[in-house]
Amino acid sequence: MPKVIGPTIPRWRLGEELEKFRKRAGKTFDDAMTALGCSESKVRKIEAGDVGMNRGELILLFDLYGIDDAAVREQLLELQKLGKQRSWWSQYGSVPAQFGTFLSFESAATAMRIYEPLMIHGLVQTESYARALTESIDVDPTPEHVDHQTRIRMARQERVLSGDEIPKVWTILDECALDRPVGGAEVMKEQLNHLADIAKQVNLQILPRSHGGHAGLYGAFTLFGFDENIHSPVVYVESQAGNLYLEKEADLQRCGAAYEQLQAAALSTRESVKLLRSLIEKMG
Repeated sequence: MPKVIGPTIPRWRLGEELEKFRKRAGKTFDDAMTALGCSESKVRKIEAGDVGMNRGELILLFDLYGIDDAAVREQLLELQKLGKQRSWWSQYGSVPAQFGTFLSFESAATAMRIYEPLMIHGLVQTESYARALTESIDVDPTPEHVDHQTRIRMARQERVLSGDEIPKVWTILDECALDRPVGGAEVMKEQLNHLADIAKQVNLQILPRSHGGHAGLYGAFTLFGFDENIHSPVVYVESQAGNLYLEKEADLQRCGAAYEQLQAAALSTRESVKLLRSLIEKMG
């Protein structure tokens, strides 16, 4: 089982497994709460992945649910352990719960397919661009908030794009994102140079404006893939209305098909770098 940085996904996975075994054993919430000596609310939160549990509690449920298989017990105990660890971003102070969930997905993913039409995606931003973007899109940002968000974004890049367990990353940016001068000309020139330099590492493709209508006009989304022992695939969608995590098979198939269409419509990585270099040259 690969190392997972952050407790969210292991808790979700453990909760799903415990719910499955409880129902298979014909046990109720009352049975579980009696065995654990806790409230029904806690049992429900454990199965929802909202809270962690200690090793002793999990072993009590092994006995209650008749989980005798040594390999299964070992896997669930590993998930329990991972679900108690501190997240890497805790060193930067508190973050909103939804953002913490996103960071957990990003940290645990073995593959990411990213589509971003309006801005440069966070994993490939320069520090100057990230700072300018935060100043632009956050309502009444304080210098402390801008610095906090920028430091976390740079740490995300370090965690995801370096080390021994780097996920497969595919990134499609709409050409419109390259035209928007976030932070001014110098910031954008530095940003475009950075994209050209890391294009192969993140399998960067630019979707040209000239293509016209396409499947990405609904907005940005990311498809996360995980080790099968950790979690099933998830689609992440961000909007002003809040963040959505789609897990139903129909949603996964629809978004997967949309991404394949976007890949086919976008320039190859080589042609994308040529476009970036031409834009940089025009900037002088």
